[in-house]
Amino acid sequence: MEKKRCDFGFDKNALSDKSLIYHDTRWCKPEHRDNELYAMLVLEGMQAGVSWALILNKEENFRKAFDGFIPERVAAYDEAKIEELMNNAGIIRNRSKINAAVTNAQAFIRVQKEFGSFDRYIWGFTEGKVIDHHLTDIKDMPSKNELSEGISKDLKRRGFKFVGPVIIYSYLQGIGIINDHLEYCEYRALT
Repeated sequence: MEKKRCDFGFDKNALSDKSLIYHDTRWCKPEHRDNELYAMLVLEGMQAGVSWALILNKEENFRKAFDGFIPERVAAYDEAKIEELMNNAGIIRNRSKINAAVTNAQAFIRVQKEFGSFDRYIWGFTEGKVIDHHLTDIKDMPSKNELSEGISKDLKRRGFKFVGPVIIYSYLQGIGIINDHLEYCEYRALT
C-alpha cells in the first residue's frame, strides 16, 4: 500500500522523480551538517525565478561544479573559476547567483567563526526546535513568515546575497527548521 504524501502534484508512479525523493527523504528533515547547510543555501538561491524541480534535476551537476559545496573552496573562487561556471551548461548560468554563492561562502565562514558553526547560528533562531505548522491544506502554507523575515534581515546584515524572506522560508523548510508536511503525510516525521 502506497504511503500518503503531501499533494504537490508529484508523479507518484515515477520512483526516479527527484522531487518525490526529495520530499520523502530530505524536505523538512532536520539538517545539522554545516557543508549541507551551505549547499542548501546556494541551491535555494539558485532556485529564485526557476522551479525547484529544475534545481533538483541539476543538483548533482551543482555539487560537482561547486566542489561539493565546501564553503572554504567556494570562498576562494576567482574570476577564472566564475567564468568556468558561467560556461557550465549543467548548472544555472546566472552571474549574480554564482557571485552570490562565492560571497555567501565567505559570509558563511565568518558566521562559523563567530558562532562555532553555522548550525549553531541558524538553529539558534528557534533555540534548536523545529517549527511544525501542522498544516492540513497546501493553500495554508505561507511563502514567508516573521521568522524568515528576521533571518533574512540578519543574513543580509552579515553580507549574504539572494537571501530574501521567501528564499529563506523555503531554506528553513529544506533544512528542517520548519516542518510544513501536511498532517496526513506519512513522511512528516522529523527523523
